[in-house]
Amino acid sequence: MSLHRKLGKTYTPANQQGFLGPGHIARAVIQVPYSDSDPFIMLMDDMLDKKDNIPVGGPHPHAGFETVTLMLEGEMGDKEHTMKAGDLQIMTAGSGIVHTETIDKEAKMRILQLWLNLPKNDRQALPRVQDISLEHVPTKSKKGLALRLYSGSLAGLTSPIKNYTPFILADITLEPGISTTLDVPASYTAFLYAIDANVLVGNEARQLKTNQVGWLDRLSEEGDSQLRLKAGEMGGRAILYAGQPQNDEIVSHGPFIADTQDDIRRLYREYRNGEMGHIAMVEEEQRLVW
Repeated sequence: MSLHRKLGKTYTPANQQGFLGPGHIARAVIQVPYSDSDPFIMLMDDMLDKKDNIPVGGPHPHAGFETVTLMLEGEMGDKEHTMKAGDLQIMTAGSGIVHTETIDKEAKMRILQLWLNLPKNDRQALPRVQDISLEHVPTKSKKGLALRLYSGSLAGLTSPIKNYTPFILADITLEPGISTTLDVPASYTAFLYAIDANVLVGNEARQLKTNQVGWLDRLSEEGDSQLRLKAGEMGGRAILYAGQPQNDEIVSHGPFIADTQDDIRRLYREYRNGEMGHIAMVEEEQRLVW
């Protein structure tokens, strides 16, 4: 018998003033306890409309997880590395790394940045950065469906991105009235973030409206489950996040994820002592470009 995923908790995250100045609006997309979102720790939808040349941002540390950055609109970076709309970067903070995000000119952009938990045995992994440009993202386009697969395997596609935590990230656009059924591992925690118009989810065809977050029901069975999506009259676009729960408690403090409070104190000490390297200086084999 086929397992069918259905929509559970839904909500619309509120706009909040961001930390990059008056032109920065942020939405906290994940608003459920970590026990329900595992392996997803945090997801921010950052919208920036910067109208001056005053630098904002700067260097800061991370450890114990991965940042997954999807550029929805605009571009950021420098001559050596620029992210543009449709590009993805995954940074494995692992044992501890410093990275720099500085915006020193007028800019308009929208970014989704996820904090993805690492398996406990990989918490101290060597820092790594992976970049995949829009031109190299596996894509499926047919009969009113456009699907970009950034991570994992879905709809007959497989991303080249290397994962510690099994994880699907897909950008799905459906023209009005078009439907699709996707096979998603039944054990994966999964949610949709509706970017544009509306999407009908599951056999029950529950509506997910623009800017809403919809969590799929959690299943304990193994194997695949089916997720049915259908666009409403205006068409629809949603980002699918699905990942294997790690089922380990975590300690979160500031920019660090760890197993114990002692680990957190150690990470702060290493950062203050200048013992964390910068992501720009990682070995070439830890820099993967697809």
